[in-house]
Amino acid sequence: MQNYQSILVPLDIYSEHKIVLQRALSLVQDPAQLSLIYVTFPNVYFESYGVGVGADYVNENRQNAKETLIALAKQHHIPENQIYAPIGSPVEEIHELSKQLKADLIVMGTHGQSGLKLLLGSTANGVLHGVKCDVLAIKI
Repeated sequence: MQNYQSILVPLDIYSEHKIVLQRALSLVQDPAQLSLIYVTFPNVYFESYGVGVGADYVNENRQNAKETLIALAKQHHIPENQIYAPIGSPVEEIHELSKQLKADLIVMGTHGQSGLKLLLGSTANGVLHGVKCDVLAIKI
């Protein structure tokens, strides 16, 4: 197996993220090779009610995610400057950060629902089809 130097690990902190992080850590000798990202959606809507939530909720969600990522980073000796918590489209933000970091592997969880999404999940599928590096999808 190829030795990866820069691994991007998108985590869904509200799901089974520990499995994904453990798998990424098992691929490296130095945890400093990992960068963690959680992307907060800019708008959240409760479709049944047609109600959106405001910027306060989005910013609070982002801050909570960042605090969780920082705690995970400290626990696993990943440098804090390799923690990212942008607001935006998960697929686009992961693509952009993987380019910036020159990542040679993305390790992410997947839990799709139907068709190709059943195999990968919509975010994992979108990431896979837009990057030039390897993607390791961990079944959750």
